[in-house]
Amino acid sequence: MASVTLTQPTIKRPGRLTLVFRYLRRNPSLAIGVLIFTLLIVFTIIGLLTLNLKHAYPLAVRPKQPPSWQFPFGTDFYGRNLLTAMVVGMWQTAIIGFVAGGVGTIIGIILGFTSAYFGGWIDRIITGLCQILTPIPVLLIQVVIASSLDKRDVTIFTMAFVVVLLAWMGPTLVIRSQVLSMKERQFVSVAKLSGMGPFGIIFQEIMPNLLPFIAAAFVGQVFAAVFASLNLAILGLGPQREPLLGNIIWAAQSQSAFFNGWWWWPLEPALALVLILGSLALINMGMDEIANPRVRRSE
Repeated sequence: MASVTLTQPTIKRPGRLTLVFRYLRRNPSLAIGVLIFTLLIVFTIIGLLTLNLKHAYPLAVRPKQPPSWQFPFGTDFYGRNLLTAMVVGMWQTAIIGFVAGGVGTIIGIILGFTSAYFGGWIDRIITGLCQILTPIPVLLIQVVIASSLDKRDVTIFTMAFVVVLLAWMGPTLVIRSQVLSMKERQFVSVAKLSGMGPFGIIFQEIMPNLLPFIAAAFVGQVFAAVFASLNLAILGLGPQREPLLGNIIWAAQSQSAFFNGWWWWPLEPALALVLILGSLALINMGMDEIANPRVRRSE
């Protein structure tokens, strides 16, 4: 009698791209935020490649023109094509956000790891400094610093520097608390017993496990930097000639655009800022599930 061999059916595991789409379907906040942010990036890139960027500056086109086929977003009092100004302004706002957010997050990582892992007087100095500076209104300090600068020397990188001066405290405290919890776990004790040095433990054992927290902290810092640059620009403390979104709103306010019937001038940059800040907020909310195992849902 011939023997019958039973073969188990092979299970095909889904690819990484499929898993990413499945996760985005389960995490609508992250999916919607990434979609809006991607559309904004595409809009900016296409505009930078196809438009005459000189039209983003004063006296380039006929002023005070409502939206039309020639000027889809209209023009402002100073003779700027608002479509081009929006493209350049979104690009400049993104530079400020990513530079200030990135630098603030890096400083927070360095101080947070140093404070939590080595402890002692280093921890007391760093946490004490954060506790002293945290209650101080950040916007007030930024306004004082920005107003003391010569307006001719203010650039988008100067604004990023002003924003980042107090942008490191939040990531420092968040990462410090996570490292304090992580360094007491068993795998860190095993690494110490195996003879691994402190920097090896930090970079090879602890940091890979904290990447979701670091990514969430970075998104949060970019959001805070964009919001801070908006506040400074609306107060007239940004680079006056650059078409930052906040500068466009400040210029429209100074010329009483709504009262003069130029409704498109302040409305369009305000809508763009809502989309930028909203997408970053949704991404940050969605990444909280990745960073926090307590709310993470299984496949």
